[in-house]
Amino acid sequence: MTDTAAEAWQRWTEARSAAAGAPHGPLALTGTHWLEPVPAEVPGLPGRWWAEGGAVCAELRAGDGVRVEGEERESTGRVALRPDTDRRPQTAVLDELRLVPIEREGELALRVFDPAAPARAGFAGIAVYPYAPDWAVPAVFTPFEDGAQALLVENADGRARPLTVTGRVAFTLAGRPHTLTVSGSEGAGGRLSGVIADRTSGRETYRFRFVSLPAPDAQGRTVLDFNRAFLPPCAFADHFICPFPPPGNRLAVAVEAGERQVVTV
Repeated sequence: MTDTAAEAWQRWTEARSAAAGAPHGPLALTGTHWLEPVPAEVPGLPGRWWAEGGAVCAELRAGDGVRVEGEERESTGRVALRPDTDRRPQTAVLDELRLVPIEREGELALRVFDPAAPARAGFAGIAVYPYAPDWAVPAVFTPFEDGAQALLVENADGRARPLTVTGRVAFTLAGRPHTLTVSGSEGAGGRLSGVIADRTSGRETYRFRFVSLPAPDAQGRTVLDFNRAFLPPCAFADHFICPFPPPGNRLAVAVEAGERQVVTV
């Protein structure tokens, strides 16, 4: 027997909370340190760090205790780590810390995840609306005629960055037609994703949320399940950079479904 939609949703919410509270989950992020071509210290870390040739580099000495994850010996001398956008990304560890190189729009940074972060210690779960099947609605995806577009969208850190979008999904909600601009699926049959806000945003729910839709069929048909609207990483830690909803993705209805807020003790 297969799970009912409500049972599958319950398992999804439990998995989301477990992942958020994991030792190196989003609540453990204590810093995103943007790097320059000139070596410099990173607060709380040994050695000197910089960006070079598309990699996060460090100059380390014996006894610093940093090692590339998956290797037994500590790293010494010049170390170059591939960022998360590489097909074979690398991370490093220092005691309980996890050091994750990232690349965003050609800029490199080092993220530090600490299991002892205060946000993780105070985490009590994710508040959600009760499951309601009516919030799962049929939708139709229409790709842009000219292909993917890059929209300049403000991010949670106050900077505007390009957001690649590939088309729109049309659906009916509360008896009214709506559309959302989404990313993904262009020529690959993959899933769709979007950034949305609605009348609950900033009040009952976080400022904005993410949605994910199954890959559309040959006619563009898919399902938009707001029961699985989820919090962006920046809801868990200020050091994440998340895109705000692009123009047209602020719904004039109250979407009382999906994740609401991070709960703390």
